[in-house]
Amino acid sequence: MHIAPLSPHDPTELGGYELLGRIGHGGMGQVYLGESPGGEPAAVKVIKPSVVDSETRQRFAQEVEILKTIWGARIAALLDADPEADRPWLATEYIEGLDLSRHVTSHGPLPSLLTTSLGATLAEGLATVHKQGLLHRDLKPANVLLGPNGPKIIDFGLAVFAESSVSLTAPNTVVGTPSCMPPEQANGEKPLTPAVDVYALGAVLLFAASGHLPYQAANIHVLFHQVTDPTKAPDLSGVPDELVPLLGAMLSHRAQDRPALDEVVKQCRALIEAQGFKVAQARRRLTSHTAAPTQLLDGLLPPAEAVTVPLSPVGEANAGTATAPPMATWAETTRVLPPTGPERTPTLIDSPEPATPGTTDPAQAPPPEPPVDSDQAPSPLPAPGAPAKGRSGRPGPSAQARITAQRLREVYAAGATF
Repeated sequence: MHIAPLSPHDPTELGGYELLGRIGHGGMGQVYLGESPGGEPAAVKVIKPSVVDSETRQRFAQEVEILKTIWGARIAALLDADPEADRPWLATEYIEGLDLSRHVTSHGPLPSLLTTSLGATLAEGLATVHKQGLLHRDLKPANVLLGPNGPKIIDFGLAVFAESSVSLTAPNTVVGTPSCMPPEQANGEKPLTPAVDVYALGAVLLFAASGHLPYQAANIHVLFHQVTDPTKAPDLSGVPDELVPLLGAMLSHRAQDRPALDEVVKQCRALIEAQGFKVAQARRRLTSHTAAPTQLLDGLLPPAEAVTVPLSPVGEANAGTATAPPMATWAETTRVLPPTGPERTPTLIDSPEPATPGTTDPAQAPPPEPPVDSDQAPSPLPAPGAPAKGRSGRPGPSAQARITAQRLREVYAAGATF
């Protein structure tokens, strides 16, 4: 995930969270990488001052209340929030990784096996949301984060309780992402049913497999017409043949013709097993394929200073001091991994793994050891017993983070266009 420096106009702290950089933005808000006093990373979403009004606050408060009711392994958890603050904010679990939109744009569509695994995982996660009486209503590739522990769903700003026909939206106004929106939502029908998220998931999987969405148009009015026209079929070009029946059903014009989420999971399992894999194997391959190089939060902090430590008296004729080598910088200690695009995909990505001798279940085979760069020298470390410096003060790296943030703002201000 790209982290940009803070601008001179950005806050440096919200609700006790140190803000370290920008990780995203939208029409109504900005998202920062933050850190709690105890060192817990978080995605801190803040409403822009220019759009803070009573309706925005009400909608933001609704999002906070909804996030309080949602649980599940596929949902980015709410950590804290204050919708009544001068600048309303909320903090959620930070997921290190690209969203699906950026991953496909950078590395190309996912192979069939991995798309199917993504479908099973997200369908199960959405089913958990629906069991809690909620609908997402704005599922799209940008709202699926590909984290190190599998994909997670974010942004429940438009979520509503399934049985509710009440909306904060003005009459005759439709809010959402038209390219992933089912016809009934585009037509403003209420109440909506869980089938809206099934359609959106179908659009997400179509994008994952082909790199495009069901309908595309330069004009938003033309796009809405395509979505709501029952004679206009979604574009399934580029989709592997085995996925066409499932995605075609999920993108059906009529809500009653779409499969339920548990049926989506069942069909995804069948497609995975037809390729000779177990679901857990496919899931591990998906995570391995989409995992981004870890960007340690320490990379946002200045390198530790050199330390002076006493030499060991054992075997030394003269007592004295020596300066230990300085800690390596971020660039020196971080190994840049090769791209994770299609060119890095193992040749057997869509083929079952051979069984390990003596192992009856391939899923139980131990994972391969990570590659080691032979030309990568180990980072010099302080001598045993050396006192740690550079991260003292309040718990976590907050003091140093503040210094670094100030330096980043100064550098950013020098070249900023505003």
